[in-house]
Amino acid sequence: MRERLEARRLLMEKMSMRSKVEKEDAKNQEERLSMEVRSLLVAGTALSVARKRLQESNRLLAGEKGYGHLQKLQKMLRMRQQFMISQVSFLYPVKILVGPKQEQELESFPSGNRSGNSAASKPVNPGSLTILGLHLTILPFTKMSLFTDKKEVQRSATAMGYIAHVVSLIASYLEVPLRYPLRLGGSHTYINDYAPSIEPTSDLSSNIALSTNTKPAEFPLFLEGQDATRAAYAVFLLNKDIEQLLNYIGVKSLGPRHVLANLKELLRTIQSPEYIDT
Repeated sequence: MRERLEARRLLMEKMSMRSKVEKEDAKNQEERLSMEVRSLLVAGTALSVARKRLQESNRLLAGEKGYGHLQKLQKMLRMRQQFMISQVSFLYPVKILVGPKQEQELESFPSGNRSGNSAASKPVNPGSLTILGLHLTILPFTKMSLFTDKKEVQRSATAMGYIAHVVSLIASYLEVPLRYPLRLGGSHTYINDYAPSIEPTSDLSSNIALSTNTKPAEFPLFLEGQDATRAAYAVFLLNKDIEQLLNYIGVKSLGPRHVLANLKELLRTIQSPEYIDT
C-alpha cells in the first residue's frame, strides 16, 4: 500500500507539472491571440478610414474640380499653345512656291498622321517650300565651291536662323526640352550636341567623371567661314529637334531631308482642331 501510494503521489506531481506547463502555454496563446485581435481591430479601423477617404476622393474626382476640371484645364492649355504657335506661324509663314512670284499656304501637305500612315497624294518637292519668302537650299551645305552663289548661301543661313527660332519657340511653348539645344543668332545660329566624342572606357568612375565634365560640341547652321560637313551635320541635328517635337504630339516625321516640310507639318498639326481634342 505504501509503494502504491508513493507511485500515485509521483503521478500526481507529474500531472501537476504538466498542468502548469499547459496552463502557461494557454496563457501565452491567449496573449498572442489578444495581440492579433487588437491588430485586426486597428487594421479594420484603418481600412474603414481608407475606404471613407477613397469614397471622398471618388466624389471629388467626379465633381466639378475633378477629372473633368483637369480635362478643361488641359484643353485651355492646348488652346493657349495653339494660339501662341499660330502667332509664330504668322510671323514665319511656311509656303509653297507655285509660280515665279506667287506663293500659297501649304495647308494640305501630305504627311504622316497620328497613326503613322502617309497620305496617298503626291509629295511636294521640298525645294519649292519657303519660310518667310526664303528657300532652304541644302545643296551648298554638301557641295561648296568658289563658284557657289554667296547670296544663296546667305539666304539659306537666314532661313536656317528662322527655322531655328521657330523650333525654339515651339519647344518652349510645349515645354519640351530639346535634345539638341540651339544658340540663336539669326543667320549665325549654332546647335549643340552633348553626345561624347570619344569611345567609352571600361572604367566606370572615369566615364562618370568624363560625362560630368564633357562640354557640348557646337555646330554652325551656316556656311560662311565654316566646314561644310559640320554645317550639314547641324542641319541634321536641327531636323532631329523637329522630329522630337513631332513625336511629342504623336506625328510621324517625313524624313531627315525634309526640314521645312517637317516644320510645316508640325505647325499644321498643332493648329488643327484634333490637337485640342487629344
